[in-house]
Amino acid sequence: MKKYVLVGCGSRGYGSYAKPIVENYGDCAALVGVFDTNRKRAERVPSLLDAGIPVFDDFETMIRETKPDTVIVTSPDCTHDAYIIRAMELGCDVISEKPVTTDAQKAATIIEAKERTGKNLTVTFNLRFSPFAKRVKQYLRQGIIGDVLSVHFEWLLNTRHGADYFRRWHRERKNSGSLLIHKSTHHFDFVNWLLEDDPVAVNAFGTRRFYGPTREKRSERCLTCPYKADCEFYFDITQGVNKSLYLDCEDADGYYRDRCVFADEIDIEDSVSVNVSYSGGAVMSYSLTAHSPYEGFHLILNGTKGRMEIEKLSTELPGYAEDAKEKIVVYNREGEVIRIAQPKVDAANHGGSDTLLRDYLFRGKIREPELMQGASLRDGLMSIGIGIAANLSMKENRRVSLAEFFDGTDGLR
Repeated sequence: MKKYVLVGCGSRGYGSYAKPIVENYGDCAALVGVFDTNRKRAERVPSLLDAGIPVFDDFETMIRETKPDTVIVTSPDCTHDAYIIRAMELGCDVISEKPVTTDAQKAATIIEAKERTGKNLTVTFNLRFSPFAKRVKQYLRQGIIGDVLSVHFEWLLNTRHGADYFRRWHRERKNSGSLLIHKSTHHFDFVNWLLEDDPVAVNAFGTRRFYGPTREKRSERCLTCPYKADCEFYFDITQGVNKSLYLDCEDADGYYRDRCVFADEIDIEDSVSVNVSYSGGAVMSYSLTAHSPYEGFHLILNGTKGRMEIEKLSTELPGYAEDAKEKIVVYNREGEVIRIAQPKVDAANHGGSDTLLRDYLFRGKIREPELMQGASLRDGLMSIGIGIAANLSMKENRRVSLAEFFDGTDGLR
């Protein structure tokens, strides 16, 4: 039986880790403490779960008193480094939500601490565990399209999901590093994992023309907004877990989870275009749109033996038959079209990937170890490396090499 503590008691910490540990992994995992800078929010976790989990006012006190095997870090991205480093220094392994951190300087301190302490650090990329993604990886490994020459990847967030990043702490670059770090790290890791290759250089462009101060009818937050009856971006914070974890805890720290998506303070991009070159010769064109009418992704892999087209669209998209929303089609050079049957997946839990990821984290259970679904610190660094380089490319209007800050092993320059 391994002991875990949780730092960061927002919806991710509660829903993805605390609740599943208590309800589904009690035979192998015990949640022995929770901490959040907002004490009231931390207290909500044992209350919602009706469990006797100790709540702590201080992170180090929690570690020293509970003596956990592993610390789970789900705090805001810009704070990951501090908790990861101190946890390792106090003798704990760490599970960190993606992204592992937000910039090269913080990454360097994490690397140094890991080397000094010898502790393990796992970064959670649930997309690797998606049955849909696994199918793509298996066929690539079988050589169905030969060596991959180029990648075209478009990720679309609809105005329900995408807008949410512009309501919360993510909307400020100092907290999240931008969507290129917070969100795209998932996507960059997915391609790195599929190609089994390292990115080496990046060129990027980005804009913010949809969210931010683009309309006059706006206010500080949705709850008290005089325009909420007519605003398509109105977010109701008075219901369910959002009320318990956020609205009822506002008086402790003044954090509003339902801030206006048209605020002046928003300084992250809502549309980005990134080009990436890989050490093996492949190139990728990637785009992220955070204001699409529908959600999903289109991924195309061109290889020496053919072309694979992958599409996964949101279930609420009208005008599409259900079997057309997830597809993998291969076109070979003999003129054949191969449609690959899709596995049946749980529509919740990110297509079933969350449960498989947790089985790996808490039971050490992984069905196809040869697919290398578990992600290391190096994997986390490679994914944020693209985002760091993209942010620098946009800022300085130039091509950026990852060698400027990443030495290609487990260290940053």
